[in-house]
Amino acid sequence: MLPELATSRLLLRPLELADAGQAQQLFPHWEVVRYLNAIVPWPYPPDGCLTYYRDIALPAMERGDQWHWTLRLRSAPQQLIGSIGLMRGETDNRGFWLALPWHGLGLMTEAVVAVNDYWFDVLGFSVLRAPKAVANLASRRISEKTGMRLVSRNEKNFVSGRLPCEIWEITAGEWRIVRRRFFSAQAPQPEARG
Repeated sequence: MLPELATSRLLLRPLELADAGQAQQLFPHWEVVRYLNAIVPWPYPPDGCLTYYRDIALPAMERGDQWHWTLRLRSAPQQLIGSIGLMRGETDNRGFWLALPWHGLGLMTEAVVAVNDYWFDVLGFSVLRAPKAVANLASRRISEKTGMRLVSRNEKNFVSGRLPCEIWEITAGEWRIVRRRFFSAQAPQPEARG
């Protein structure tokens, strides 16, 4: 069973089908989806979150191929504000989205630190890779802040079209050094709950 994770400002709760209604209200906005993988349909259908959770994310979690959490502020735990997930794969191991009112507050970096810890320390993977559109500067800054390095460039289909893409990666050993140097002093270690 996937544990709840907690950071200084966030609760990361395992994704549930009941979360689809809140996500559907927050997710289908161009500024949220434009740099996501083109498998995300656009225009986004009225039952898009329900269908994705029910047919793709939750079955992948049950198989042990993916791990998804909703993001919530500790100060407002009933309000979903985004999502973050980890996936088995060669070049795409982490993805996330955050609703517009919470952009620019450093919350996603905090969530990334928690799930990177889970990826390396609990799941035991040796490397984490994340693709991103070159134009997605906010996502790129998160990768830079969390010690990832650019390893390749190509093109990929995103919701907004075919765009230049970068693959960023970090190894378990690199993450442990970055985690100790930069994040231990800034915030308490993420804690697993449940």
